[in-house]
Amino acid sequence: GIAEKYKIGIFLKSSYDKANRSSIDSFRGPGIKQGLAILEKYKARYGFPIITDVHSPEEAEAAGEICDMIQIPAFLCRQTDLIVAAAKTGRWVNVKKGQFVAPTDALQIVDKFSSAGSDKIFLCERGYTFGYNNLVVDMRALEIIRKAGVKTVIDVTHSTQLPGGGKETGGMREMSFPIGRAAAAVGVDGVFME
Repeated sequence: GIAEKYKIGIFLKSSYDKANRSSIDSFRGPGIKQGLAILEKYKARYGFPIITDVHSPEEAEAAGEICDMIQIPAFLCRQTDLIVAAAKTGRWVNVKKGQFVAPTDALQIVDKFSSAGSDKIFLCERGYTFGYNNLVVDMRALEIIRKAGVKTVIDVTHSTQLPGGGKETGGMREMSFPIGRAAAAVGVDGVFME
């Protein structure tokens, strides 16, 4: 398939609980127990490595037993106990850099992670808050993170969001490909897309 042809790793990302939905009425998912069981079945049946979000140290431990990679959502990227627990799973961890975190400040996330004895971390750029309901991607952030020796991912879909604009968050999805091309020109270790 595509992975072999281009010599790239492809992971399936799915969430058992989307805990940060804008509205209380939004569907969140089946929960951790049922959700991880579904992901485990998918992995066994189709052979794709899997990644899912975690929201607490306990969830990190449970997801680390099944998932090939775990992800820390942007709004939780500074939570020390969660970062340490994710590092201790021994899995690769994709940390979404919060929309409120400068790239140099994000390196403190890496320090927390390293203090737990792991270097299996990706920092994922997903835009920076630019006023209300708007994000911009500062390509300098990718270079700052990479020059610090940290594996870097660009989230081309969430970077196009117009967050907080009502019950459902939309965006400018037509900007995903230009952002991806720009990030590839700067240099990244991975691309995240939904």
